[in-house]
Amino acid sequence: MRCHKVFLPVLLVLISLPALAFQHGSEAKAEVPALSDFHDVIYVIWHEAWPAKDHAKLRSLLPDVEKGAAAVVSAPLPGILHHKKSAWDEGLQALKSTVEEYRTAVKAENNEALMAAAEKLHSNYERLVRVIRPPLRELEDFHSSLYMLYHHHLPAYDLAKIKSSSAELKQKMTVLQAAKLPDRLSAKKQDFDKARQELATAVAALEPAVQSGDKAKVTQAVEDVHTRYEAAQDLLAR
Repeated sequence: MRCHKVFLPVLLVLISLPALAFQHGSEAKAEVPALSDFHDVIYVIWHEAWPAKDHAKLRSLLPDVEKGAAAVVSAPLPGILHHKKSAWDEGLQALKSTVEEYRTAVKAENNEALMAAAEKLHSNYERLVRVIRPPLRELEDFHSSLYMLYHHHLPAYDLAKIKSSSAELKQKMTVLQAAKLPDRLSAKKQDFDKARQELATAVAALEPAVQSGDKAKVTQAVEDVHTRYEAAQDLLAR
């Protein structure tokens, strides 16, 4: 009987581990699945019904618009995008307002207002996409590893996972060093190159700090990487 009492808590912990791993994995991805799903109805509106001025089709899509928008509004923003919450919330307010305009136009059978609302709906969808879309994919990929290190492994001081994250960051830094800024960000190249090199220097200093096992050194090294990452990210976001 005593054996069963000991075994049950252990079993519950083991069962919960995959769920925790999934939660952390989702938290470290710069994705909102509901927004991706919403693209299905947006595509039909913008590429089929709107250019054809198919008002009947636009009206018929109202339930899908309402359902998709509601899913986006209620969707959680992953932890890795917490710094974009203000812009995301503003985008959600604009989306809700536009859905109401779309609904009103459908009920009033006002085709001109419906066309305007459909165009605005597409614009607000694109606005939300821009909020979560990284300016440089390689930098966001780097951030996905840094996020787990900074917000989970370091606070728990799980040295094995810290070492693993350090190795990941070293590899991803190599890829980031070779990444080219998109043309729309070309004016920021000189400043970004400087910020990227400072980040690379911080990443290089992380490995020996981790190998030392000295908690104070490890913590400071991780903080330095995080600070340099934020500087590079903020530069591109401005």
